[in-house]
Amino acid sequence: MTEQTNQPPKLEKTASGDINTTSLADLLEWFLNNDGRVGLVRNPHVEELFQWKQQDDEANGVEIYPFENAEARFAIGVFQAIAEYDSEDTLRAWITQVLQALGESKQMNEDIAASYQLNSSASPVAQAEKISSDTERRLYLSSGWLEALCTAEVRFLGWVYQELYGKPFEPII
Repeated sequence: MTEQTNQPPKLEKTASGDINTTSLADLLEWFLNNDGRVGLVRNPHVEELFQWKQQDDEANGVEIYPFENAEARFAIGVFQAIAEYDSEDTLRAWITQVLQALGESKQMNEDIAASYQLNSSASPVAQAEKISSDTERRLYLSSGWLEALCTAEVRFLGWVYQELYGKPFEPII
């Protein structure tokens, strides 16, 4: 494999200046296949967390869109974010919010896992059964899902930001 083929494809724009959705889809597929932080949404443990979250939300009266899998949820989410946050400032603000959510969910997950001595390489749903409190169990599993989703989203949207605006993403402080 040459160095050129190992690089993400370039985003293309339409004549009106919008992002060409085919090039965006190609970029997303490249990241899913070649970047561990984005490809994380294809991990069986992440899929298990996603399915748990869908079922938990539905059981608790939260309106859900029945996505087929974690990857579809992620893909539609990033496409929607790019469409909605269509300026440098709004996309930067959104990525900053997702980065903050990532930090909070990661810390929550680590704290609960340490408190219950959970094995991070095992099934999170199975590990959660060791948590005696229903509230903490739901926090642990929700935080695990959010951590994975936000990790992928920050990585991918950060790259898109760089491609669109010609400079690396820097969070708003």
